[in-house]
Amino acid sequence: MSEKLYDLALIGHLVLPDGIAHDACLGIKDGLIAAIGEPSSIPALANQVMNVEGSYVLPGAIDAHVHCYSSLDEGFTRATSAAAAGGVTTIIEMPYDATGMVCTLDAFEEKRGRLEREAVVDVAMLATIHKDGGYDDIRQLAESGACGFKVSMFNTDSFRFPRIDDGQLLDSFAVIAETGVPVGVHAENDEIVRRYIGKYAAQGHDPLSHAYSRPKVSESAAALTVMELAYETGAKLHLYHCTYPRIFRLAEMFRELGAAVTAETCTHYLTLSEADMVRLHGQAKINPPLRTSEDVEGLWRLAAEGRIDMITSDHAPWLPGRKSDPDIFKNASGAPGVEQLLPVIYSEGVAKGRLSMQELVRLLCQRPAEVFGLGHRKGRIAAGYDADLAVIDPAASWIMDGSKGQSSAGWSPYDGMVMRGKVTHTILRGESVYEQGAVTGKPGQGIYIKARHR
Repeated sequence: MSEKLYDLALIGHLVLPDGIAHDACLGIKDGLIAAIGEPSSIPALANQVMNVEGSYVLPGAIDAHVHCYSSLDEGFTRATSAAAAGGVTTIIEMPYDATGMVCTLDAFEEKRGRLEREAVVDVAMLATIHKDGGYDDIRQLAESGACGFKVSMFNTDSFRFPRIDDGQLLDSFAVIAETGVPVGVHAENDEIVRRYIGKYAAQGHDPLSHAYSRPKVSESAAALTVMELAYETGAKLHLYHCTYPRIFRLAEMFRELGAAVTAETCTHYLTLSEADMVRLHGQAKINPPLRTSEDVEGLWRLAAEGRIDMITSDHAPWLPGRKSDPDIFKNASGAPGVEQLLPVIYSEGVAKGRLSMQELVRLLCQRPAEVFGLGHRKGRIAAGYDADLAVIDPAASWIMDGSKGQSSAGWSPYDGMVMRGKVTHTILRGESVYEQGAVTGKPGQGIYIKARHR
């Protein structure tokens, strides 16, 4: 018997860069998308046929903001299993681990080796910089394929997540600009936040005190500073976890001036407001904090208008014990979310008419790939691209329950949410990693993705 032309034929509603091809077919060969056509021709040429009639087939999501090692209970295997279960085929891993920062080539290569043994989906990696400069480290890390650099203007933790002062940011941005690699910033003004935490420290039993201690201006003032530094140095700047519409409008202003600026928001800023802190208490403690319900709606409008670059999860999978102190200020900051990213944005966005399917793909797939140097192989359904795919059944209805998820956290801030649409299959480079409620991928199936910039 002659060898078949394709390993797999997949039939469904294909979400392509230029529109949705209903009841169309993909031909997949050697982990790549080899053909896009009609189901009348491709299936006969394939070893295996998967028909997901009535379901959407979209590019695997790329979660550009994941912390696998803030909590050592998580790690690559748990986080990437959660990604697979949520239709995420590539994560971008943060460089701030409980064991220290990834700011040297040795640390980067050690972590890369770990991911190649343990990851279930593909992983691109960020690096960071240390307080003493390390400009040779920056160049070496860029050469090794780091997809970006991450720095913080707020001193979350002097050991693993320190503040980099404005003077060093200016010098570092100039060096990073030479590499063509983007630099992303946690933009909160340290002095304002420290002062306001002091003002509200005695009111820690009111969970809203966390929101009051990090006012909007602490975010906008920091964002303006780094956008000016990026403009001056020519660095490609990315603003992480932007919480309210004005940040995106300021980014537009700097782009009009000629700065290279992109900005993201996160699932929680689109679905939860500061009012939810009373209900969720420590589970809703996130930096920067949740904002108003008006800000939530404003972010949806900007997303629908194409004025937000991407949506991420900022996955920070703390165990319940780190999120249950009666004093809001004594809880860890962040929430798990990589498994919920695509389902929540589909349910709250597409199913509710706030987003088109094309906008969802732009926000969760295409733009993360383009910004972080993965666009040569990830982020779209097109011939020659990795066969990374997520299948969503739009007719499915279910209730979010984080205790049934893959993350070590065992909870979700979206627990109890009524969901429309469900991820039924996740395919990584032509191979199943999730199918009908079960993770089928194995540790080591995911690989390190070296970024290509310029």
